[in-house]
Amino acid sequence: MRIAIFHNFMDNIGGAEVVTLTLARELNGDIYTTNINTDHIKEMGFEDIIPRIFSIGKIPLQAPWRHQLAFWRFRHLNLKDKYDFYIISGDWAMSGAVLNKPNLWYVHSPLHELWAFKDWIRNTMVAPWKRPAYDLWVWFNRKLTLSYAKHIKNVVANSINTQERVKKYYSKEAVVINPPINTNNFKFKMSGDYWLSVNRIVKHKRIEIQVDAFRKMPNEKLIIVGSYEKNADQFEEYKDEIERALPKNIKILNWVTSEELRDLYANCKGFITTSKAEDFGMTAVEAMSAGKAVIAPNEGGYKETVIHGRTGVLIDSIDSEKLAESIRKISHELEENPNRYKNESENHASQFDTSVFIKKIKAVISCSESKK
Repeated sequence: MRIAIFHNFMDNIGGAEVVTLTLARELNGDIYTTNINTDHIKEMGFEDIIPRIFSIGKIPLQAPWRHQLAFWRFRHLNLKDKYDFYIISGDWAMSGAVLNKPNLWYVHSPLHELWAFKDWIRNTMVAPWKRPAYDLWVWFNRKLTLSYAKHIKNVVANSINTQERVKKYYSKEAVVINPPINTNNFKFKMSGDYWLSVNRIVKHKRIEIQVDAFRKMPNEKLIIVGSYEKNADQFEEYKDEIERALPKNIKILNWVTSEELRDLYANCKGFITTSKAEDFGMTAVEAMSAGKAVIAPNEGGYKETVIHGRTGVLIDSIDSEKLAESIRKISHELEENPNRYKNESENHASQFDTSVFIKKIKAVISCSESKK
């Protein structure tokens, strides 16, 4: 079967992009996107996929032009009769469903800028004088996405959390298939002397909470692996804000290879994340695959992956004081037993393996094909 996969941009590789690249590898599919960073794709271990990634045209780095032009390019992409099936993996590529069928929308997040995070973005990231324009932009794109959604035949959500949002905003039923984690790639080596955080450096990841927590604990160390979209004002400003406030016990690595990342997981003391209402949270599962405890907010997808008290700690209404308290608690437990979370975390993570993901995705495609 010939399969095409649509993803809005591949110039900053995070969890959603890894899902897209995994789909291409496991299904022998071609990727259609806009901007491409081949160096990052290669460093993440997907060099073999690069020949099957095609750009439909470059777009700006700045929002909202970036999103709007991605929508426009995919809306006019017509690959009719070239492929047997189309998977929309990037949410700002959902307009590609209009001309390319049969299709499946794998929803990472149902366009947060328009729905779940709309008010938060408006109040924290948009200057007051720009807010009327932002409101108009949201109104216009909600209309567009609702019209595009009518052309989507199959909807798959990455979590129950996302499934509920799809139902709320698009009135569509979605099957839940959790994202793929190559759990065998992650191994426990030791309980080291540093904590690890892996997330894009964007505001809704709330990295300032991590910085404030470790400022209160000079004897603890934190390594933040955080990519960001260079030359885009909204990301550069937040990155600069975080870096200006860094205490000496925190180090930020803006980019690491897949091998370096696996090594960081293998040797860290534990993993922390502070992301707001995360859709799923692949990095938490990666950490558990390496036998490490995860400290996360008790919200979003983390409620579906982290088992409180067994594979880590879930924090209600997270802030820097509560995060510091949880770090101290787990550090004390690991001093007494460095393998305290190892076995249960590894066993729990295995249910999110890539093999499980691909089997379920193939079943959805097969079912869709049989109904044609």
